[in-house]
Amino acid sequence: MHLLLTNDDGITARGMQVLAQTAMGRGHQMTLVAPSTQQSATSHRLTLNDSLLAREFPMEGARAFAVNGSPVDCVRVGRYLAGDSVDFCLSGINDGLNLGTAIYYSGTAAAAREAAMLNLPAMAISIGLLADDEMLVNLSNIALDMMDKLLLRPLPRLTFANLNAPTLPPDQLKGLRVCPMSDSFFLDRYVQRVNPRGVSYFWIEAGEEMEPSRPDT
Repeated sequence: MHLLLTNDDGITARGMQVLAQTAMGRGHQMTLVAPSTQQSATSHRLTLNDSLLAREFPMEGARAFAVNGSPVDCVRVGRYLAGDSVDFCLSGINDGLNLGTAIYYSGTAAAAREAAMLNLPAMAISIGLLADDEMLVNLSNIALDMMDKLLLRPLPRLTFANLNAPTLPPDQLKGLRVCPMSDSFFLDRYVQRVNPRGVSYFWIEAGEEMEPSRPDT
């Protein structure tokens, strides 16, 4: 199959590189179109008033492009760059989970959502921080197996799959479970500081802390 691969961590992100290599190893044709810089938490931003540049990025066995825009821009531009018809869009593997209300901020989720809006079946894929290559390869294979099943039983339009895995060795994972999305929210705080010119400013103290999730979400 011809797969469009994107992310929000940027074209050089290890998670996307491993996913691409794993997919090519399973015989898939790959077109990678990803942001040229880190675009986490850009949500569903679309570039309207600036030009977009798509620069070729060296990758053996695949066509790859770095775009100076958002993950949503990458999906839309990627449809042009892919040329042939695309069968599925994969967004990730993101460095950090996208759980609960995080999907409203996530560029990873937004890219999959944009693909679904364009009638292209899609999946966002995320893993906990500091995952090693063994974990990334394992999650890549899980995602590709899941993709095959989703193509047999397509999701409704505007609906995409959101796959998350903890940073655990493959033999410690408990398998897949389909569940409703949690409504737990981030507990980030803002810190107020003063710069050397005496001007007050705010800095978000972002972390992984969230409200408790309801069971089975």
